[in-house]
Amino acid sequence: MLKGSDVLVATLENEGVDRIFGVPGEENLDLVESIRKSSIQLILTRHEQAAAFMAATHGRLTGKAGVCLATLGPGALNLSTGAAYSLLGAMPMIMLTGQKGILSSRQARFQIIDVIAAMKPLTKLSRQIVSALMIPTLVREAFRVAEEERPGPVHLELPEDIAASECADVALIPPHPVELPLASSDAIDRAARIVMQAKFPLLMLGAAASRPRSTSELARFVLRTRIPYVTTQMGKGTVPGGTELYMGTAALSERDYVHEAIERSDVIITIGHDTVEKPPFIMGAHGPQVIHVGYQPANVEQVYFPQTEVIGDIGPSLRLLADRVEGRIPGASALLPLREEILSKIAARNTEERFTPQRIVHDVREVMPADGILALDNGMYKIWFARNYRTRMANTLLLDNALATMGAGLPSAIMAAMLYPERRVMAVCGDGGFMMNSQELETAIRLKINLVVLIIEDHAYGMIRWKQAVDKFPDFGMTFNNPDFVKYAESYGARGVRVGEIGMFRSILEDAFVMKGVHVITVPIDYSENERVLGQELRQRQSQL
Repeated sequence: MLKGSDVLVATLENEGVDRIFGVPGEENLDLVESIRKSSIQLILTRHEQAAAFMAATHGRLTGKAGVCLATLGPGALNLSTGAAYSLLGAMPMIMLTGQKGILSSRQARFQIIDVIAAMKPLTKLSRQIVSALMIPTLVREAFRVAEEERPGPVHLELPEDIAASECADVALIPPHPVELPLASSDAIDRAARIVMQAKFPLLMLGAAASRPRSTSELARFVLRTRIPYVTTQMGKGTVPGGTELYMGTAALSERDYVHEAIERSDVIITIGHDTVEKPPFIMGAHGPQVIHVGYQPANVEQVYFPQTEVIGDIGPSLRLLADRVEGRIPGASALLPLREEILSKIAARNTEERFTPQRIVHDVREVMPADGILALDNGMYKIWFARNYRTRMANTLLLDNALATMGAGLPSAIMAAMLYPERRVMAVCGDGGFMMNSQELETAIRLKINLVVLIIEDHAYGMIRWKQAVDKFPDFGMTFNNPDFVKYAESYGARGVRVGEIGMFRSILEDAFVMKGVHVITVPIDYSENERVLGQELRQRQSQL
């Protein structure tokens, strides 16, 4: 006879799951035993939050839901930040949590909270499994909901008595492909007329454009229309950043040099823009007309209210739009003369012999090949990487501009290194964000992956400290001390290096990749450039408008 946990694991194998990340508890023991006897690898993490970040990143990179596991109560609640990360970032993920038995109550209310209710605001679906016979349909529905547009997390709770209950063999439900609808001909015709009449058209590529299913068609659309483009932070890399049509990335909402193109445009075609991202530009009554191309209708916001929408499967819809406008956009290249000046200003002073953000980004870019993957944590440096790091392939700069949570960089990089062991992978973390999940160094060592972890050290929560200064508050409450990161890395079995001279930085990174294994490299940073570039320089540009 099968147990309920056996049926659950069989349904996961049926969905193509090969890894489950998590921290099991007493209520998961039947499930753990079923995993042991299966083809699925159980990857033990050192915190449930990291397990959720890894599962969500699996969904982001593959389009297939990653799976994570936790016990009841405190374990389940530790998944909540990862659930929000998945929900806002549109990353498909399945969360499995345990629970005390529901057919009897031998431990009264010990450790019991209503996890179903707690997860509902953070997921697309949250369900308790009350019968082993229902598992195949519940799991198939969970994966369908998690992976369909807009992707996100689904939660299933498996009580321990349901997991242990015996049941007859249950038929599995095979997954089947689901084709997304195309945009209507009327919508495409309407958008085509606006694009062909535009004097200064501009494309903006957003988060949903990074879905694995849409990037190739998107690249062809850009090359067929020859319209220059900017990207949001999460839209970087969807078209090779080295093309002659790339105008920059909107790391700020306004005033940056890339906004010279946005402000001059009369029509902006946003492709895959999701308003969970910090606004890449602010719409106003006298601004450009906006065409929203997306899997789903636009969320109308104070700063984003497109006048025209093309809703459907992005790739095929863009192909149909290109068929109508290719070679018929007289103003296609009108904004291109701005490109060289915008990019040169962004790249200015990036080879100075100082530990500036520009120099650090420049040297990291030099050692990362086109397919190398950079997983950013969240901090002040994220703005600099978003502005200055040129991407040449989709999903090679993994940053979170939706929940924007600290602590996700290292687990995300571990997942990327597992999926793509032949590629260079680097986690970039501030000293604050690194310490929030630094224990996952042990996970990386145990898995024997190749990974470089770059810690940017300023002994402060730098982003908030900068905003504190911008808002003219006293410098207070944002600084801290750090461990010796070299010794800390070595205590886990990793190799630790502290960069003493900026001239050695690039060679230290290169050596780490050549040597393989897990390397932790600490580099100091001079954030005085925040005020010079993001303060004085951009204020001066604004005053000239």
